[in-house]
Amino acid sequence: MFFVSIILVRCYSYLNVQDMDDIQEDITKGMQELKFEAMALSFPQEIIHEILLRLPVKSLIKCTSVCKAWRSMIMNKRFTRAHLSQINNMNDRHLFLVHRVSGRESSTSGHRAIVSKVTEEVYSLHYDNQAFDEYAKIEFPIAPKQEVLNEHLRVVGTCDGLICLADDMFCYCYNFFIWNPAIRKLVTLPRPAITFRTHGGYNASIGFGFDANTNDYKVVRVVTLQHEGVGPTLAEVYSLATGSWTSVGSVTPSCQLSRASQAFVNGALHWPALRRTDYGSHYFILTFEVGSKLFREIRVPKSLIEYNYHLGLWLSISGDGKSIALFSMDYRCEDSFLEVWVMKEYGMEESWTKLITLGPQGPERLLPRASCFRKNGEVLLILSGAKVAFSTGSILSNQYTFYGHRAKSNHELVSLDLVSKTIKNLGISGEGYQYCNVDSYKESLVLSDQTDAVSY
Repeated sequence: MFFVSIILVRCYSYLNVQDMDDIQEDITKGMQELKFEAMALSFPQEIIHEILLRLPVKSLIKCTSVCKAWRSMIMNKRFTRAHLSQINNMNDRHLFLVHRVSGRESSTSGHRAIVSKVTEEVYSLHYDNQAFDEYAKIEFPIAPKQEVLNEHLRVVGTCDGLICLADDMFCYCYNFFIWNPAIRKLVTLPRPAITFRTHGGYNASIGFGFDANTNDYKVVRVVTLQHEGVGPTLAEVYSLATGSWTSVGSVTPSCQLSRASQAFVNGALHWPALRRTDYGSHYFILTFEVGSKLFREIRVPKSLIEYNYHLGLWLSISGDGKSIALFSMDYRCEDSFLEVWVMKEYGMEESWTKLITLGPQGPERLLPRASCFRKNGEVLLILSGAKVAFSTGSILSNQYTFYGHRAKSNHELVSLDLVSKTIKNLGISGEGYQYCNVDSYKESLVLSDQTDAVSY
């Protein structure tokens, strides 16, 4: 028993140390040497609980094999929520998910490319540190990937260690997934109610967030029907707890959303949206409060309200995580291509503040596309090759096409310091990758007790 105590005390002393792999090695060795399964049961459970709460997910997965009592403790929903709360308070656990795709052909709409004839797809996790070090490469399971109809999946968003993926890059498809790569579990969503067969042509946007009222993760699908132009806008919500879709009725007034971006903050989903009226068309931000199921709207900055064919809008979360950020790209203004806006006080439209304006960067005149904020307040940018030809424009973002590979499809992932106005290359090779998406991420145990989640 003395040696067990030594291991636990040593583990506890490492709680604030960044290299958590050392903790896992100490625990594993102790278990093997001292037949830990029997002895663990005699140690105070409240102490073990507090120690396990501070371990990384990979270590906890191994700890579930120690004994039934530990497995029951770790797989409990209350433990999962408590562990997630612990992670939120530890800055060293903050990661970024980088999704890159390469192919022989691609077309780009606003922020993101649509890649065809895919040759490679890579998911990787990176530390949110100065070096942007790679934490791990992760792979989407092969079996569901074989059912995907588009060339590659799109990351809708991330929430509490879960990644929501949609098979909606180009053609009408109804494959949606909720994925936790840390514990290698995947939930495949059932077919939604609104489809091409049931309602005809449509434009759809997806959102993913957490309902704190019911401790449930939800996927929200907002669909604008194409009935002789822009038809009614409908919405439906998938609940991870019930495993089913539910209609929430019409969105009034009808509007069209950008498929590319969403932001979940303060319990609400946010999308850039366009509304057409007899007096013209204008942009706004559509919000959906996940708990109350209420739609609301937020005005964009005054200079961005009027519809502009050449304008692309991208939503993200502000650096402090308490409000929203809006990135606008205007293809007519090459010397002021990108504007970064932040709503300083959430919900206060007069608090919109423009932080910086950027034009093409470097001798190659790479166009900056903002992706998201980092914890230190810097902005992750993707520098992409200049446009070479225009194709049909979409409602919320202009499009251009790379024909074959006559235009070199480079991109660079960089970090923009808003104070010094300097840009640092993060060393993520982008040559040959036409699609790149970056999202905030943190590992968690969510889905560990989900009965319809498939392990792989």
